[in-house]
Amino acid sequence: MQQKELNEMNSAITLNDIHLSKRSFLRSALALLLIGAGSTAAGADEGGSLWTTFQTPEAFLAQAFGNSVPPAQLMDLDAAKQAQISAVFGRAYPQSRLRYWKAGGRSAWILEDIGKPGYQLTTAAFVVKAGAIETARVLIYRESRGEQVGEASFLQQFNGAKLNGTALDRNIDNISGATLSVLMMQRMARAAIKLDSLTA
Repeated sequence: MQQKELNEMNSAITLNDIHLSKRSFLRSALALLLIGAGSTAAGADEGGSLWTTFQTPEAFLAQAFGNSVPPAQLMDLDAAKQAQISAVFGRAYPQSRLRYWKAGGRSAWILEDIGKPGYQLTTAAFVVKAGAIETARVLIYRESRGEQVGEASFLQQFNGAKLNGTALDRNIDNISGATLSVLMMQRMARAAIKLDSLTA
């Protein structure tokens, strides 16, 4: 074989190797991107990578009322009601209408609040009976820290709590690193008790 042919053959092999290397690199890069996208999508499907869902509203209501969940009722938060809620909530409740469920002398409330401006909403739920918290739950916690407020050991402190003026009649233990979330839960508990009194 002549030198010229050998040179052309070597050149073709080298170019082919380069094309294969580029193709392999592109395949690997694409695979990594797809894996990353898959992870992000999975996080989003779970309600966002920071979300912790402790209980669904449906499961909470079924737990509160058993097989006979009463139909939802609507409360219009007019100026008079907002004034009463503001006294315990610290500000007007951000919705003008609230759904609630009531049966057997017990009312259930699904409320939302934020720890401070810029934070994500937390969804919590309360059952109130005879002016006292019977059950407190965090349904969805949407912050990167402080989700301990959703643990049973923290929430059981609210059981039996009533209003004493505009405050709860008991101290709720703080959680290190979650002070704002603890205060938020106390606000919502006070609001639930006050809201229950407005259904009478």
